[in-house]
Amino acid sequence: MGITKNHLSDESIKNIFSRNFPNKKITQIKELTEGMFNAAYSVSFEDGSGSILKVAPPRAEGLMSNEINMMAAEVQAMRIMRDYDFVHIAEVQSYDTSKRLCSSDYLIMERIEGENWLFIKDEMPEEVKNHIYYEIGIIQKKMSEIEGNGFGLLGDDRRFDSLYDFLYMLLQNVLHDVEAKNIGIGVTKQAILERLEKDQMIFDEVKVPTLVHWDMWEGNIFVKNNHVSGVIDWERAMWGEPFMDDRFRQHSRKEAFLKGFGQTDFSENEKRRLAWYDMLLYITMMAEVTYRQYPDGGQYDWAKSLFEGTWKCISE
Repeated sequence: MGITKNHLSDESIKNIFSRNFPNKKITQIKELTEGMFNAAYSVSFEDGSGSILKVAPPRAEGLMSNEINMMAAEVQAMRIMRDYDFVHIAEVQSYDTSKRLCSSDYLIMERIEGENWLFIKDEMPEEVKNHIYYEIGIIQKKMSEIEGNGFGLLGDDRRFDSLYDFLYMLLQNVLHDVEAKNIGIGVTKQAILERLEKDQMIFDEVKVPTLVHWDMWEGNIFVKNNHVSGVIDWERAMWGEPFMDDRFRQHSRKEAFLKGFGQTDFSENEKRRLAWYDMLLYITMMAEVTYRQYPDGGQYDWAKSLFEGTWKCISE
């Protein structure tokens, strides 16, 4: 179910849509249960159209320190992408923070055509999968041309002049979360941050912050007719370095994606930064298991194994 989910009754959903779309008649409401953060519903109308309703968590329980104003971040990211004429982004149809119709903020956006790639990927021929990875690389490259005024999370007002300061904050936050819940990762907060301080210079190469999705894994990609039709779940978007996105992580990096992005080789400093971004993700995923109260520890075990290998390389 997800500890952060604010589930709504059909009556509440109909009330929200009657206020936002008074001339449309709902024919179907379907809860989307795949995600573990927001409650989400697919709503179909008599005229054949459809929308997605996303409902933010009702309280801070289950949230971690880097999860700041995440629905506001998602709305901002999607609007930025639409302003740059990205065809793979849903239109924001309504965003309400008033709490009048719902105890949480909510977002209504158009429903993207196609299927979630996570559920159909294994049935696809290898050449089709590689082409989709290639297309994602092209999308990521275009995103890297969207520049911000400082490094930071879209949902956070703080901006940092340097990428190092931003990453230091992100790691410090998630390591604080780990300590607060006594989550064993096998390395102390002090050891990790001291090692990061020694690597400060490798981040100085990145001068300009660009838009990063951060979580563009297969479950956030929609596919239609063997092409990318949409990218969803922008709540973790940030102004950072393109290499910070999930598609550059050691467990998910694909040659076809790198070709689409236009970079298949990395300098020693870039490899080192990639490893630090691996660290951030794997620590986050270990902590999520406790904060979200996942029913089993499979994700923790998987992420811890990858974290240990990454830390071994970084700390040598």
